[in-house]
Amino acid sequence: MKFSEVLYDWGAGAGRRVLHRTPFLPEKARRSVEARQKLVARIQNWAGEHRTDGPLVWFHAPSVGEGLQTRPVIEALRKLRPELQVFYTFFSPSAEKFAAQMPVDYADYMPFDVVADLMLVMEAVRPDVVVFGKSDVWPNVTRVASWCDVPLALVSGTLAESSSRLRWPARRLLTPAYERLSAVGAISVEDAARLALLGVHPDRIEITGDARFDQVWARAQALDPSQPPVVLLAGHDGLTLVAGSTWPEGEKHLVPAVASLRSRHRNFRALMVPHEPTDDHLRRLESHLDVDGLEHVRLSELEGGSGDLKEVIVVDRVGMLGELYALADIAYVGGGFGKRGLHSVLEPAA
Repeated sequence: MKFSEVLYDWGAGAGRRVLHRTPFLPEKARRSVEARQKLVARIQNWAGEHRTDGPLVWFHAPSVGEGLQTRPVIEALRKLRPELQVFYTFFSPSAEKFAAQMPVDYADYMPFDVVADLMLVMEAVRPDVVVFGKSDVWPNVTRVASWCDVPLALVSGTLAESSSRLRWPARRLLTPAYERLSAVGAISVEDAARLALLGVHPDRIEITGDARFDQVWARAQALDPSQPPVVLLAGHDGLTLVAGSTWPEGEKHLVPAVASLRSRHRNFRALMVPHEPTDDHLRRLESHLDVDGLEHVRLSELEGGSGDLKEVIVVDRVGMLGELYALADIAYVGGGFGKRGLHSVLEPAA
């Protein structure tokens, strides 16, 4: 085992211990830790009751965006091999509700990248192949898979030119994991070259494009405005702004712009869709709306019958942004303010 792997292994274990012992964590981190309590036992129980002797593919996508990229691959596999079982993991709490709607046999959090837990999961699930989405390749998952002779693949592989993965120390720590990949479908020639720099053998890379293109187009064409919750928002006869994947850094600029549009257009409304609709984030956004005199209601209140339509609807769930963009006359895509990076413009373009 390389020194970089020893160092990573130590860091992963230490990081998990620190998270478990820290009393005051941000809401998202706290949920991430709490959700992994008895995670291995949950997976073992599912495998004990439902794992067949047939083939199984383990897909991992860290959050919703990567999940949308893996979904068309999963659906295609289901059509080709109906008997195939699919085990799906994610990392971010923001993907929890999305994962529950995936066409898979079982979905749950990815265990923290610690060898002991991963060995138990690998032995219980017995995957025939592990497939990562986009670029989220976990070093210890690849180590354990290689020990068990399980092939590794990457779909919709992409790596930005500015990615920290290409710089020290991340590159030193991650290269062994990327070297273990047996097959990679890269989004572009440029992504393929950068993935090769990170350790993927060039002869294992094919340019396949972004599977999310297919998913986004299919969702846009299949939109049924008569289905909930879209039916609650469809049929508006004025100007509609859909602000998707918003972050606090951008909302401080966006909310005054919404107020300005409201003052200039009769029957204007805005659908504001935070990227991470945590309670803290929602409260801060609603406070900004109050300061600018904008009446607002949460989507969950509309669905529950406890609220009426307002000029701003705050969408307090994930996984439906593609459907909401179809209602837009104007779209705002979040992430451009600050250092997070602009989110995908595919969905509003579709």
